[in-house]
Amino acid sequence: MDHASPYPMTIYYDASCALCNAEMTNLMLRNTEGLLRFVDVSAPGFDAPPPGTTVSTLMELIHAQTADARLLNGVEVFRLAYRAVGLGWLWAPTNWPVLRPLADKLYPVVARNRHRIPRALSHLLFETTARRAAQRASAQRCQADGTCQR
Repeated sequence: MDHASPYPMTIYYDASCALCNAEMTNLMLRNTEGLLRFVDVSAPGFDAPPPGTTVSTLMELIHAQTADARLLNGVEVFRLAYRAVGLGWLWAPTNWPVLRPLADKLYPVVARNRHRIPRALSHLLFETTARRAAQRASAQRCQADGTCQR
């Protein structure tokens, strides 16, 4: 089934998870086209889950709602989010026939255990390496009129 563009897409994520928060911050820095919107479901007072979900289900796995109101979860959210920021190639292999079932089965295991991932690892992966790259990319983005944002 072919769908219209999924963007803008709203991502529902758990900012109380160091890894999740670091990854979403990386995506936020790269979201120069404004194709992604971010909602922290762990924020105090959050009680507006999209239809068909609950706060509890949003806390279990990453979810997103597309522009045409489709609800997605798991690896598909990452595939579309990284495509929106120009890094679709990073997640493209998870769409290959051999890797797709593995990625789709592995992600829920990682999600269930995400709070056990050492903060130092998420810091290294996202808050140091990826964040610096995202900040450099964001600083070098040029606008249509030829002026660059720095």
